[in-house]
Amino acid sequence: MTLPPAVRPYRPGDLDAVHDICVRTAHNGGDSRPVHADPDVFPATFATPYTHLEPELTFVLDDGRGRAVGYILGTADTPAFVADFRAKWLPLVTERFPVPVGPDTSPDAAIVRLLHHPERMLLPELLPYPAHLHIDLLPAWQGRGHGRALMRTFLHALRTRGVPAVHLTMLTSNTPARAFYDRLGFHEIEVPDPGPVTCLGRSTGE
Repeated sequence: MTLPPAVRPYRPGDLDAVHDICVRTAHNGGDSRPVHADPDVFPATFATPYTHLEPELTFVLDDGRGRAVGYILGTADTPAFVADFRAKWLPLVTERFPVPVGPDTSPDAAIVRLLHHPERMLLPELLPYPAHLHIDLLPAWQGRGHGRALMRTFLHALRTRGVPAVHLTMLTSNTPARAFYDRLGFHEIEVPDPGPVTCLGRSTGE
């Protein structure tokens, strides 16, 4: 029996699907496989740490057949998450993704360096927005209201925990994503030397 697509809590059986969605949307919203030699570094940095450390704040879009085709995940407390990332997550993936040696300028090395520096998430300007999130949908499921439904679910989960505000970081060049966040009430947060990214935030209120 096929049901309508719906947002539901993450289950351990969704892990492979979350991994796949991340890989297929990690390159500025598109597939990272043609660009990266080992795109598995993207889920290890931006997705599976959250399913491992805070699965209760991971939600997926179910296609109606039990398969996850999108997700939203994050943390209610960024400083605590960063501490857990270093103490509990990095030891699990360091052998698979060791710190690059020497002046490696490959696309993969750039992401591995982000993996090994979770403290990059700790900026004074973001302290008023203690939660943060990542959201991704497979291309065929975009533009149909599912992203809004995922965001609504995540914001409600944060509100029930008493979290006042949330932030995210996106590639500035990803203009479709910026338009999506603007429609959902996110605003730009100025940070020093942002490089290729933009920080956005909003309250968790309706």
